[in-house]
Amino acid sequence: MSPRDETRPCDAFAWPVRVYYEDTDAGGVVYHASYLRFLERARTEWLRSLGFDQGTVRESHGVLFAVRAMSLEFMQPARFDDQLRVSVFDLAPRRASFELAQAIHRGDELLCRAHVRVACVDAKDFTPRPVPEVIRKELL
Repeated sequence: MSPRDETRPCDAFAWPVRVYYEDTDAGGVVYHASYLRFLERARTEWLRSLGFDQGTVRESHGVLFAVRAMSLEFMQPARFDDQLRVSVFDLAPRRASFELAQAIHRGDELLCRAHVRVACVDAKDFTPRPVPEVIRKELL
């Protein structure tokens, strides 16, 4: 995990997420798989904020970004109608991948943290490809 103190809300990119009924189990608690969707939305919007819409990246550079590995740690449950903040920070770029730390907060309370390794792959055959230089420069 990141050396950053993840118990405090970070000042990195953050995306708001409201918990809907469809995200929860019968008890109104967020189902564990829903956290994956929340994290994905934040990563997508983080890339968009850097100027890299994933559809355009595919068309312009012929690559896709795919989650290669992910670990999650659940601290507290989120519940129906909670307003969450999903953060993306601590980037470690490599030639054909990058690593991110993510966190989900409700106010100041840390609910979940994740370590994500994202691979850059060819859009046609899914073989590893270098992260395009224009994107890599923004990730540094």
